[in-house]
Amino acid sequence: MSTPPVPEPAPFTGRLSGHGGSHAVEVARHHGIDTMFTLSGGHVFPLYDGAVKPEPVMRLVDVRHEQTAVFAAEGIGKLTRRAGLAVVTAGPGVTNAVSGVATARFSGSPLILVGGRAPDSRWGQGLLQELDQPPLLEPVTKRAWTVHDTAGIGAAVDEAARLANGAHRGPVFLDVPMDRLYDQAETELKGAPEPADRSPDPGRVSEAARLLSEAERPVLVYGSDVWLDGAAQTAREAAEALGVPVITNGQGRGVLPGGHPLLANRARGAALGRADLVVVVGTPLDFRLGHGLFGGKDGYPLAKVVHVADSAEQVTDHMTPAAAVWGDLSAALRGIADAARLTAAAARWRTEIAEAAHAATAADAEALASGADPIHPARIYGELNRLLDDDAVVIGDGGDFVSYAGKYVEPKHAGQWLDPGPFGCLGTAMGYSIAARLARPSAQVVTLMGDGAAGFSLMDVDTLVRHRLPVVMVCGNNGIWGLEKAPMQMLYGYDVAAELSPQTRYDEVVRALGGGGELVTDPEEIAPALRRAFDSGVPYMVNIATDPENVYPRKTMGV
Repeated sequence: MSTPPVPEPAPFTGRLSGHGGSHAVEVARHHGIDTMFTLSGGHVFPLYDGAVKPEPVMRLVDVRHEQTAVFAAEGIGKLTRRAGLAVVTAGPGVTNAVSGVATARFSGSPLILVGGRAPDSRWGQGLLQELDQPPLLEPVTKRAWTVHDTAGIGAAVDEAARLANGAHRGPVFLDVPMDRLYDQAETELKGAPEPADRSPDPGRVSEAARLLSEAERPVLVYGSDVWLDGAAQTAREAAEALGVPVITNGQGRGVLPGGHPLLANRARGAALGRADLVVVVGTPLDFRLGHGLFGGKDGYPLAKVVHVADSAEQVTDHMTPAAAVWGDLSAALRGIADAARLTAAAARWRTEIAEAAHAATAADAEALASGADPIHPARIYGELNRLLDDDAVVIGDGGDFVSYAGKYVEPKHAGQWLDPGPFGCLGTAMGYSIAARLARPSAQVVTLMGDGAAGFSLMDVDTLVRHRLPVVMVCGNNGIWGLEKAPMQMLYGYDVAAELSPQTRYDEVVRALGGGGELVTDPEEIAPALRRAFDSGVPYMVNIATDPENVYPRKTMGV
């Protein structure tokens, strides 16, 4: 699957007339936005009017909690690499959206959030939901501001779209006083300056290539920005041209499909622990990558690090890499691959890591086919992998249960894996499910959630049902907060606030909301239940009771 860069729409030029809501919607349409995710509120009625009056109508997807609207818009951004749009009412509508916006900021997801605001004409008089909202959003957005002039709303939405979609991508917030949205205005927009040149510095590219040419045990790491920057195809070609083992994370998963001879995710420990050079592309050097400390295992020295980012501000500043390159990721990767010439030792290293990955994959077979009762979580993935199509979108919302997914599920292409990213916010499941079904209408959509995560967003199954958006939900139900119970036991010898009710019937919640579902307690019934879910044509939950004693064996708690 080729992943060319998404073309950047030109800044909006032309005449806008009507109320403020119509200005906002017309400019949003220009930037490729065809869906508005929202929860109804009187402060933003003109935006709805602007969406449903002109032809073609902009789709409105109304949800049951504002966090779902934001996660759906963020999911659209992740899947299409163009900003999604969420619209929320003033006050609690905005505050309910903050976690979703923060998730977008940490994940680099393009997102526009438009908030209602108490009217300017009586500001300061104790109005309903009167709150100065941009200061709350400033720390987690590229920009947050208020538009106090109806004639300025279109230009503000245009700027928001360009900011959200420009590297490094992320969320933008603007709010508009209620009276300014309802007011009428006419204005002319004349475009904006051309975007800055993102060509990487040739000297920096040459230095990265030199280090790669000298390495004996190099590793490539591909992260979410490889997908979001439209560089997935180039990244695969670069890896194959170089013959370097590849680790993927976030939306970088699928750049090399499962089974690819260079994909080293199943030999991650050996690859990153023994490497002498790690080239990290399109992802921060955060807790998921040991904060950039590679090598040092089995007597090997610490590795050198090359950090390749989509923009200068994304280059790590908590350590000094051996080289840093920033700019268009396709150009950077193409330049490095063209200039580097790997050593014979690097070829032997590639074979060593491939053998380690193959051995680890072979060792997985027992767990993936486990007949244990209670059910081993890995058995679920053994059955699910056999049913997934090549274009399936897989969504992870959970801790322990989704950690197993990260180990055992490998997408066939980039852009087919969604998780909350480094912010680690639970509750993304329903929003991402909505986004995936809209963005990939013909693909399987499978949402994996722990029973803890299910409590955050399950009411929005109602949204899936009302908008006729079938997805398959798989709940790993072990009756505990798995990421918390085991560490607390390790630290203190006891645990508190880590128990949930065993075998809670989340599937019956889904059925009560108009979907389908069933509880599975026998490992032999997992596959038939999954097939029924895929065949149902409705939002369907397979609620699987898993063994609470079988927690994911992790080496880091993210701190």
